[in-house]
Amino acid sequence: MARIVMKFGGTSVADISRIRNVARHVKREVDAGHDVAVVVSAMSGKTNELVAWTRDASPMHDAREYDAVVASGEQVTAGLLAIALQNIGVHARSWQGWQIPIKTDNAHGAARIMDIDGSFLIQRFGEGQVAVIAGFQGIGPDNRIATLGRGGSDTSAVAIAAAVKADRCDIYTDVDGVYTTDPRIEPKARRLSKISFEEMLEMASLGAKVLQVRSVELAMVHRVRTFVRSSFDDPDAPGMGDLLNPPGTLICDEEEIVEQQVVTGIAYAKDEAQISLRRVSDRPGVAAGIFGPLAEANINVDMIVQNISEDGKSTDMTFTVPSGDVDKALAVLETIRPTIGYDAVQHDDGMSKVSVIGIGMRSHAGVAATAFKALAEKSINIRAITTSEIKISILIDGPYTELAVRTLHSVYGLDKQ
Repeated sequence: MARIVMKFGGTSVADISRIRNVARHVKREVDAGHDVAVVVSAMSGKTNELVAWTRDASPMHDAREYDAVVASGEQVTAGLLAIALQNIGVHARSWQGWQIPIKTDNAHGAARIMDIDGSFLIQRFGEGQVAVIAGFQGIGPDNRIATLGRGGSDTSAVAIAAAVKADRCDIYTDVDGVYTTDPRIEPKARRLSKISFEEMLEMASLGAKVLQVRSVELAMVHRVRTFVRSSFDDPDAPGMGDLLNPPGTLICDEEEIVEQQVVTGIAYAKDEAQISLRRVSDRPGVAAGIFGPLAEANINVDMIVQNISEDGKSTDMTFTVPSGDVDKALAVLETIRPTIGYDAVQHDDGMSKVSVIGIGMRSHAGVAATAFKALAEKSINIRAITTSEIKISILIDGPYTELAVRTLHSVYGLDKQ
């Protein structure tokens, strides 16, 4: 017997028929004798609708009331799934985040989980009950509902799995695992049987939409073995109830991965913008004077490249931001121009960031050179490069994104078994 946390996303619970299908997945694990907790998202499209209602009521709404409204989507799903489970003979009860309780900080709309006491859920396991928990929410220090930000149900599930010391956390979604790249761009993309926490964190932060970044961070910190699975697979198909290796992709410690590939996957993120400050005075504190105000304006700066002039008196500072933040970033830079002292600012929209990821890169030379040569052969110009121990990110013009992804996927042999 094992302890399992199952999480189902919005497309998995989009209507009553799909909720009944989810109930069958849960019943399969219960019938196998496992302790089960379930975390659910709102039905597909419901959160967007609730957010739109809130903004329509008042563009400058109270964040606490925003949370009270948008948290209701998950509460509806939890109740409906509990009813569906009861209807097929499973002892189930729905619970809202504050009833567990999932304690958060006071950042309404983007709260972070501070603590979960797993004893309540463990008590329910002892009573043979399946706890169906509304994801995406907890209770803040002000004793009000606080939501965790978009994609927060993944974070809820991993945090609960850590709190109850679950054997695994199954994230059910509309795809059957993590792929070497986006199958919509490269049909030869392969589903990975295993991927390390570090690699998945890079994939998620660099554009892969399978898991929310915070949930991967939490899984890595608490070493929660996490499976990405498809809710649309037949719940009773052979192997679906395999305790150790169910269908899907396991996210785990790299020690569990015997055959470590040099490159595991190719991720990409579109709608990047490049901003360049020309002839900035080169003196101590200049970088802090530029990027500090941008951070205070909640603008996420990514790739940073600095070029010092021959005389050492000035520098060109180039960096990327999301395209949607360009106007805000330019406004911030204009306010600091008198203190920073740059001559000109230039920006280009429509960039894309393509990343090569793999823990095997730590011990192999020439990985970057292979990428640069392959892109050059396709006449793809590289605007900027950043690297880490297990990642190479390359900034290119947006129209070349798909060609770059397919080229890199092929040159590293990811399209081969």
